[in-house]
Amino acid sequence: MAESEVVELDLTIDDLVPKSPERLAEEKKDSGNHLYKFKNYKGALAMYEEAIKLCPDNASYYGNRSACYMMLGMYKKALEDAQKAVALDPTFTKGYIRVTKCCIALGDLSGGEQAAQRASELGGPDCVTSERRALESLRRLHEDAQRAMDAGDYRRVVFCMDRCLDYSPSCNKAKLIKAECLAMIGRCQEAQEIANDCLRADSFDTEAIFVRGLCLYFEDKDEQAFKHFQQVLRLAPDHKKAIEVYKKAKLLKQKKEEGNEAFKMGRWQQALNLYNEALTIDKNNKTVNAKLYFNKATVCAKLNQIKEAAEACTAALELDENYVKALLRRAKCYTELGEYEEAVKDYERLYKIDKSKENKILLHEAKLALKKSKRKDYYKILGVEKTASEDDIKKAYRKRALVHHPDRHAGAPEGERREQERRFKEVGEAYGVLSDPKKRARYDHGHDLDDGCGGAADIDPNVVFQTFFNRGQHCGFTGGFSEPTFTFQFG
Repeated sequence: MAESEVVELDLTIDDLVPKSPERLAEEKKDSGNHLYKFKNYKGALAMYEEAIKLCPDNASYYGNRSACYMMLGMYKKALEDAQKAVALDPTFTKGYIRVTKCCIALGDLSGGEQAAQRASELGGPDCVTSERRALESLRRLHEDAQRAMDAGDYRRVVFCMDRCLDYSPSCNKAKLIKAECLAMIGRCQEAQEIANDCLRADSFDTEAIFVRGLCLYFEDKDEQAFKHFQQVLRLAPDHKKAIEVYKKAKLLKQKKEEGNEAFKMGRWQQALNLYNEALTIDKNNKTVNAKLYFNKATVCAKLNQIKEAAEACTAALELDENYVKALLRRAKCYTELGEYEEAVKDYERLYKIDKSKENKILLHEAKLALKKSKRKDYYKILGVEKTASEDDIKKAYRKRALVHHPDRHAGAPEGERREQERRFKEVGEAYGVLSDPKKRARYDHGHDLDDGCGGAADIDPNVVFQTFFNRGQHCGFTGGFSEPTFTFQFG
């Protein structure tokens, strides 16, 4: 460039005079507004922060930064900025609206209503119409939840808190009420996750610590639960729920251990009484109560109270549907009670849970027992034991056949004649099977008799009767077996 050449700069007086903090702050605000418009909230936040550093007493800058925090879900910081804005400018309507919105998001109904009232006074009632509707809805939901909590309807409380969180996503109180009720209905993992999230934000949150302790208690982790309740009471000595649950937890543990000790000593009735006492302490502790019901069932079985044992197992399974030990014991009880169909159902459930070889065998045996139960009991019909000898069976048949033979009841009313004919036929069937070693073996093993080996249905009771007595057995008849006119001789 030649020395004589002159460079002209496009400068104005504003470029030569240093900018004031106020002007620089406005430029930062304008840049922030531009970024906010395009949803770059973090970038806008940085601009508003610089504006505030330059002019820390400008209400609108705090209001803008509050709006940014709200869009980022940082409602506590948003509330602080909105409150700072209205403190600097008590006539800042937008500031009060933002205070209202933040209070709603945080679940502060009282603070929200106060801010909404002030905004209405400054900007008219229409400026916070939607916020007032939200506050009213929240109030109704909290009232509904309180009624449900008093009634022990914890699922309803969870529903109400979920609706509250739609309005108040940063309300830890609603989150922890929901978590407590989730624990009460057995959804402890979900409850713990909520409590842990709250504790990450505040490690001294007593409600969150209480919920964690409650979950541990419901999971039968006594010692860990006790530590949590003790920590709550150190931070908040008057925490009513922690005091109440801690007392229940200690009493429940004591009674359960006393019952277990009585059981080990063989004092069955004392153990039963202690388990029954323990079951009255806390109906909400499903895990422990399921175990107590199973323990009760075990004691009842020792006392030969089979029906009561089955009922106790049912109670345990209502609390824990996959409680394998309770399912197995109930199936055994049903078998002892002769309720074979119910036993098969339980063994089927058991096999679905655990497809072990042992469970497969148990299911097969239960189905076999059911099959046997639906057949005629030939031993009972003849009035003999299953271990009866061949002679015992012959003697029993002779006695029963003579008692029920139709000719003996020829003069009886028609209804009685039909009944005796039926019994005579059954006696013949029973003898036809039990007197044949092969058929008897198949019958005893639960096999079908109608599979080509000569079934019970093929047995003619008159032929059996005639064959039996024609072997030289004296029967006291005066005529032939095929004649309907033979008579009995009674001495």
